[in-house]
Amino acid sequence: MRRTLAGMMLALPLLAHAAAAPAAAPAPAISPAGSLLQVFVGLVAVLLLIAATAWVAKRFGVMRGGGSHLLQVVGSASVGARERVVVVEIGESWLVVGVAPGSVNALATLPRGQVPPPAAPSGSFAASLHTLLEKPPFGDKRRGT
Repeated sequence: MRRTLAGMMLALPLLAHAAAAPAAAPAPAISPAGSLLQVFVGLVAVLLLIAATAWVAKRFGVMRGGGSHLLQVVGSASVGARERVVVVEIGESWLVVGVAPGSVNALATLPRGQVPPPAAPSGSFAASLHTLLEKPPFGDKRRGT
């Protein structure tokens, strides 16, 4: 009984292959336009997925670097090619630190202050662009400036 069952199990792949062989049709020709369209649709789908993930991360406030509520960066300014001054809020005080490659130095400790709201740009973008386009790129060459 076991031998018959084992023989039938070994013969199943051969039977399946033999049954599928007569019904097999010739492979359809692959068109270059169809392949190109498939690649383009895949690219668009991946780009949309990246954009949707970024939107969800921004919408729900996903923080970079595992944000901590104990330590917050209030602001920073570049003072050199690879040097920065950073204001860090720790509890009820602000710590001003200098950051350079390979070193972080405490510069000052200040009481916690209020962050001023960002200044609104004066005028419209069109007016600013028009002013920049009318200004000569390297000064007025007639006056020698």
